Amino acid sequence: MPKISSSSSARGRGVPGLRALLRGKARRADAAAVRQLPREDIDALAKRVILPSLPVSDEEMARATHQDRGQKLARQELWGELSAKIRYADGARLATPGGETASLLLAFGARSDVVCSAEDALHDGAVPHPGGLDALEEILEDFPDDYATALIVALAHVDTGWAWRNIVGRDDPETAASRCAAHVARAEAILNPFEGYDLDAPSLLAARCALDAACDRRARRLPADYEALLRLDPDGHRHMRALGRHILPAYAGGLKALEVEARKAVVLTEAQWGAGGYAWVYFDALALDKRALDLLDPEFFVEGLRDIVARKQDQHIINLLTAFCAITMAPGGRDEVLTPQADAARAEVHDCLDWLLQDHLQELHPLIWSQMLLAPGHAPFLPSRRALVAKGRQTALRIIAARFANQIADGSSIAFSQQGMYRLPAL
Repeated sequence: MPKISSSSSARGRGVPGLRALLRGKARRADAAAVRQLPREDIDALAKRVILPSLPVSDEEMARATHQDRGQKLARQELWGELSAKIRYADGARLATPGGETASLLLAFGARSDVVCSAEDALHDGAVPHPGGLDALEEILEDFPDDYATALIVALAHVDTGWAWRNIVGRDDPETAASRCAAHVARAEAILNPFEGYDLDAPSLLAARCALDAACDRRARRLPADYEALLRLDPDGHRHMRALGRHILPAYAGGLKALEVEARKAVVLTEAQWGAGGYAWVYFDALALDKRALDLLDPEFFVEGLRDIVARKQDQHIINLLTAFCAITMAPGGRDEVLTPQADAARAEVHDCLDWLLQDHLQELHPLIWSQMLLAPGHAPFLPSRRALVAKGRQTALRIIAARFANQIADGSSIAFSQQGMYRLPAL
């Protein structure tokens, strides 16, 4: 099957006006011209992109399995069994195909009813009823020496504190800050008796890092705690992504610290990820703050992307990286102001879209594309699942069609397989 070359040309038949726009231009000029095409023309080209779509991926099923198990065991009050599963997941470094930490997913499921109830109350303008957290505190009294139970209760407090800050903070910042601080202080007291490194428990160290991010006075501890976490669980790329997000605020270190921590992550995880640690630390940070592009070493970042792909040929990861390059690193609108250095770095990362599509993408995971488009870099409040799947598929196919418009403008199609992307000539 012939591979598509991003430099090949097409005669521009089949879509009105496309020939004049695309003929004889270089790749970036092609892309800029395609962005001027009417939406209906891009949609027509998107129909010629043959890409299997997976509305429910193996990664989502694995996450749901761990979360549902944690929730079910908590609802049935089988705390001893739940603790054993968390401790086993920690010791085995159990993770989903896409790299989510199973112990943290179990703990999330176990506290989800309490946290969701608190969030619903705050959205309704009410103070959350203390009964849910009080019930968890009583469980903790029954298991005083069990770190897994402490993990669940502490993270329930952290999540509730963040809910106060995120939901109430705009309208009543003083109350929100006070309530958040109280929950974080309680979480800190719960975790203090347990040392994650000594217990070989990455989930505990991840919880301490979450505490550092939620509490200004603990922020100075954040780099050291993340270093300990990466030494204990260097495979966990989610930890590196969280480090990039958490280091961004000025009180935690800021942009200059981001570059330092990204390079430190490479040293700590080189055996597992090569240069991938640099890319993982910057991944969510770039989505949240484009000023990080001024510090980015784009060649090192691209090397990191290639090392990630070489070590993790999972389609969840491939979709994640591809959507990031396609959407997060796409040229911004008129309101986006970047320095020439930052814009050049953005463009270099965005151009990775070509080799990711041509050589690695085999199936579409629409939800990843939806999240990258609607809420990059953090856990979002999103519309219904069906709407997200449809939006993600539409977004991905439009981007792919626009990227290779000059190859399919003559009526041909492009298809994706395990051997890479290839061209189907027009009949």
